[in-house]
Amino acid sequence: MSGATMGTMPQTTPYVSHADLGGQAGHGAVLPEPEGELFHADWEPRVLALTLAMGATGSWNIDASRAVRETLPDYSQLDYYRIWFAALEKLMLQRGQLFSDEMAAGRMLHDPAPVLRTLQAGSVTAALAKGTPTERPATTSARFAVGQWVRARAEAVDHHTRLPGYVRGKRGRIERVLGTHVFADSHAQGLGEAPQWLYTVVFDAAELWSDQTLEHGGGSDVSVDAWECYLHEAA
Repeated sequence: MSGATMGTMPQTTPYVSHADLGGQAGHGAVLPEPEGELFHADWEPRVLALTLAMGATGSWNIDASRAVRETLPDYSQLDYYRIWFAALEKLMLQRGQLFSDEMAAGRMLHDPAPVLRTLQAGSVTAALAKGTPTERPATTSARFAVGQWVRARAEAVDHHTRLPGYVRGKRGRIERVLGTHVFADSHAQGLGEAPQWLYTVVFDAAELWSDQTLEHGGGSDVSVDAWECYLHEAA
């Protein structure tokens, strides 16, 4: 196998996200870190650089890379940049850009696979400043309006999704209409951008969590950006 592709590899096992942890117990306390503390080891900036450089080749899109990260079987045992590195290895192995013998040897043993483009050192600052905008021109009218009550989709899906598990089936209110954006679920599967209307939906914390989790009192809201197909009208 050689060459790069924007598609994803055929799925042979059930899709399980190990990253959808919101609302789950047993993961320990969240430990805040000092503002501006970006790295904890000298290899981590190199992983960031490799990930950005390979992403810029067009070999995959950001949603496909997220799907690979969240399905790593040892996800819960890896820290942040080890997740990035393991996913990068998997993405490149899938596309013939890296081989197992090269991983074992720690060096290049095969001819490089062609890529669509390369990120030159002099272009890094401009590329990072530009980012990857996801908004697209609207071709339909928005189904929901600010202030409208909606209910999030209740069923789980067998692919990457940006709808958190803890809001499935829950009732919330449209706070903002954000325009039409690349649909992450479709994008991650190599099925195209399929832009949809995107909304900020506000959920009352009491709607999401049991009374036992509201240790610091009520009155809290949780905001989630949700694509139109995630939502249904609610009374």
